[in-house]
Amino acid sequence: MLGSTHGTLTTHFRARVVACGEEPHAAVHSMTAAAAEGDLDVSGRPLHATVPDLDRFFRPESVAVIGASDTEGRPRTGITRQLVAWAERVGARVHPVHPTRESVFGRPCSPSVADLPEQVDLAVLLVGDPLPVIEELGQAKVKFAVAFASGFAETGEEGAAAQARLAAAVERSGLRLLGPNTNLNAFEAFRDDLDGPAIALITQSGHQGRPVYTLQELGVRLSHWAPTGNEADLETADFISYFSQRPEVGAIACYVEGLKDGRSFLLAADRAARAGVPVVAVKVGRTETGARTAASHTGKLTGADQVVDAAMRQFGVIRVDGLDELQDTAALLARARKPQADGVVVYSISGGTGAHFSDLATGAGLKLPILSEGKQRELHEWIPGYLNVANPVDNGGHPVGDWRGRKIIDAILADPDVGVLICPITGPFPPMSDRLAQDLVDAAETTDKLVCVVWGSPVGTEDAYRTTLLGSSRVATFRTFGNCITAVKAYLDHHRFATSYRSPFDEAPRTPSPSFRKAQALMRPGHQLSEHAAKQLLRAYGIRVPREQLVTSAAAAVRAAGLVGFPVVMKASGARLAHKTELGLVKVGLTSASQVRDAYRELTDIARYEGIELDGVLVCQMIERGVEMMVGVTHDALFGPTVTVGLGGVLVEVLHDAAVRVPPFGEDQARAMLGELRGRALLEGVRGGPPVDVDALVEVVLRVQRMALELGDDLAELDINPLMVLGRGQGAVALDALAVCR
Repeated sequence: MLGSTHGTLTTHFRARVVACGEEPHAAVHSMTAAAAEGDLDVSGRPLHATVPDLDRFFRPESVAVIGASDTEGRPRTGITRQLVAWAERVGARVHPVHPTRESVFGRPCSPSVADLPEQVDLAVLLVGDPLPVIEELGQAKVKFAVAFASGFAETGEEGAAAQARLAAAVERSGLRLLGPNTNLNAFEAFRDDLDGPAIALITQSGHQGRPVYTLQELGVRLSHWAPTGNEADLETADFISYFSQRPEVGAIACYVEGLKDGRSFLLAADRAARAGVPVVAVKVGRTETGARTAASHTGKLTGADQVVDAAMRQFGVIRVDGLDELQDTAALLARARKPQADGVVVYSISGGTGAHFSDLATGAGLKLPILSEGKQRELHEWIPGYLNVANPVDNGGHPVGDWRGRKIIDAILADPDVGVLICPITGPFPPMSDRLAQDLVDAAETTDKLVCVVWGSPVGTEDAYRTTLLGSSRVATFRTFGNCITAVKAYLDHHRFATSYRSPFDEAPRTPSPSFRKAQALMRPGHQLSEHAAKQLLRAYGIRVPREQLVTSAAAAVRAAGLVGFPVVMKASGARLAHKTELGLVKVGLTSASQVRDAYRELTDIARYEGIELDGVLVCQMIERGVEMMVGVTHDALFGPTVTVGLGGVLVEVLHDAAVRVPPFGEDQARAMLGELRGRALLEGVRGGPPVDVDALVEVVLRVQRMALELGDDLAELDINPLMVLGRGQGAVALDALAVCR
């Protein structure tokens, strides 16, 4: 049900709190840095992401391996061997550390961290309990450490307590920690013979990054892999912020099981959006089962998925469902140039294939423009006149023996409305499919427009696929229709988003408004406000409510009705009264003094019978014509205050038609929320009804957002339902309101 709180809110004013009351030092560092810059929002939260300097993590000059081993058959030996090989590749000096060994793999071994021959950049901990080593590393001024050990927050409360102790020790030490419960993925061998923009990979579960890592075998460059594990310190947000500033990174691919802190994630996504670097993410937890599994694996909050989805979309993070989609979408976004147009043309050698693909693409929201009559006449110079060339373009069989095939492709790409050409090749059919693939590759080399091929053969060993298509850095090759459509839509959406992106953090309020001081005086900590008090809160923020008076006698009710103006609505008003209609505590359309007196007595009698304490009865102006909406504030365990808008009245519980955003956001996002509603046609006028005042509705959403930002944790919940949106130019009126103070 909308309007209920999502879990228990952590104290976002002070970043966040984890098990045992310890605060991870990454959040504290972020907060301290922002405070030093004076760059905090009205509720004291940072407005910009801090970017950790991870150069010495990925490219250290010296590495200490704590617990190193060269005894064959031991797990630590294999890890030590891999670390030594990695250090040699990146040009780092390796210092084994072990209390009982004089050497490891021929290298002198130090008995302890204190005995290291030099200050090291990175320490890799091959020990079961990293906690005792952390203090030693801090004293040795080590910059970074990696803890592979498991048995922490992923195991339950006891493990979470151990992880909190580890995080506190890391904070005291001054170093930065990757892990615990991580692996060796950061030290993989990356191909150095590939060029072009690279993918930087972030995974909480290392194995889930394998499909993206193997893109190197298809010619796609990878630059980094950050396996974040339990994120006791360094988290996904830190690596997004860092990778988005790296010149070689064309896209960031993430596998996320749970976000450590929603605010940090959004700040990092904002930094990537400012830099124009696309972030593609699989976020586990769309279902209750998935959320449970992710929590048990990483020990983090997964958050209400609707909020996570909206927050990612709000900041341009492209959410995909599967690892195959992550792989294909990230590869396309990393390598493709900025689109020249958003029109998509499907070019096929089969009318059935073209029609099938076009249906799927149109259903996904891609724009397939009808080619102009002039362009169709041009194409019919090389394609028989009985074939459709409007879009999709059916060539009836790509020409093999002459130059016509290339002419067709070039003519399509020359159309100014075309930004993407997609050619589905459902199966190999030499020599036609071979010539078609080569013509597409050759055409792609001469255009800035995106050329995509779907190679549908399940075999994948054909020369046209392995050599011609995969050998091209300009053609984006896919194996399924679905992945191609998902990636192309993400590509067009990302560049549309990037072109118009304005960071909401730049416009977020930094000082409280005069409304905030008025509202503070109305708050009652730990209590639900009566409808009358809740409406006073709305008035403080300039949100219109009906003319009304709170009365405590029948005679006063009659006088109030005369002042308010008949007809009137009468409602019982009390601090613990939420669902008045179901209890018969609302009377509508009263047109005389006698009806008002009778209604007053009936309302107070019902309240007395039900044992409900009232602060009085509201006599309200009756407003009938308009569209009922709801606007509310709830708290998400990850992101803090969230703002929801949807259809109001009883429809909010029946249809669940609502959109949500995480503050701060601007007018564009407020309007986008309305565009997401299935019932948005009601705002435009249906069955001859006039359109309503959408501008006034947007203004209410923005004012409610201001309340959420300024009142923060003190406002646990706000529910304006119904908000009656009147005809165009007439405004919007909050007919009822519920507010809960924390």
